Amino acid sequence: MCSHKFSVFINTYKKMIKRIDATEKAIALIKILQAKHGDLMFYQAGGCCEGTQPQCFEKGGFYQRLGDVCIGLVENTEFWVDKDLFEYWKHAHFTLDVIDAFGVGGFSLETPLKKTFRIEYRIFTPEEEQSLEPVTFIE
Repeated sequence: MCSHKFSVFINTYKKMIKRIDATEKAIALIKILQAKHGDLMFYQAGGCCEGTQPQCFEKGGFYQRLGDVCIGLVENTEFWVDKDLFEYWKHAHFTLDVIDAFGVGGFSLETPLKKTFRIEYRIFTPEEEQSLEPVTFIE
């Protein structure tokens, strides 16, 4: 999971439900960026402008705030979410995708490739809610 302190509860009888997955297109782009930049991280802010889309940085290239949440890994890359956005979307599954477009702000590593990461959401079922993978909070 993510690299900060967290509590883990493992239910050996149920499969843990991931909070984030990625499309094949997103995984292919992550692999290209990893080959060029090394370890990466994602951050999804809750504000306007650059916060409307997930941003991809070299690992350590963005400093999370107190309370921010790592919801899981995509291709061994931590996916962090703003604490307020997580509170709003904690009942939703994220799917990381990529489109051919110039992203807002241009700070994310995929921008020079004329690509933009984006998130699609769906609400967890009540059964899924009972078996969600744990998250990591910045303390």
